[in-house]
Amino acid sequence: MAWTYCITDRKASEVPLLQQIRRVIRAGVDFLQIREKDLPARELYGLALQARAMARGRNTRILINDRLDIALAADLHGVHLAQASLPADAVRTRVSKRGFLIGVSTHNRLEVDEALRRGADYLVFGPVFETPSKRRYGSPVTPSALGEAVRQSNRPILALGGIDLHNYLDCLKQGAAGIAGIRLFQRPEPGLSSLVSAISSRRATPCG
Repeated sequence: MAWTYCITDRKASEVPLLQQIRRVIRAGVDFLQIREKDLPARELYGLALQARAMARGRNTRILINDRLDIALAADLHGVHLAQASLPADAVRTRVSKRGFLIGVSTHNRLEVDEALRRGADYLVFGPVFETPSKRRYGSPVTPSALGEAVRQSNRPILALGGIDLHNYLDCLKQGAAGIAGIRLFQRPEPGLSSLVSAISSRRATPCG
């Protein structure tokens, strides 16, 4: 099954953040990445604890953006790194927890190569399509570039950026292990569960 990877953004959400987190966990997303960079550490830690508690007994794995200290303190499933973060291998040396996931955001083939060399468990690649939140990275990378990144990688790559109901299949057809998004997973029920099921039914990929 293809993965579903929800990224939080409380400023873009139409409902309170905890309500959105509860909604996507109940819908069965595979991953939830907490990406609230401007929250104070104590508040972010509390949010991580609540998300982890909501996911208990369910299949959703909770990750946090960049904050390894909070990921470990809240017993999360992993951490997601930006290009400006510590490299994956440096983070790995600080982790003893078995099965702890380290993901890396990438935007071109050089960054893919570097993340793989550094031992990332999975990569997020994009923006595949035009999206306001990723304009600082320049023009979209296009589905064909996604396909090239998939072919060069021995780890799962998730597509990100401007993905919607009409184009997510284009990413899966390029071999993406799954679909990542912010706005994509902000729809209310029953549409959210239907979307998660539709993506998940598409193809099987090995879990890192």
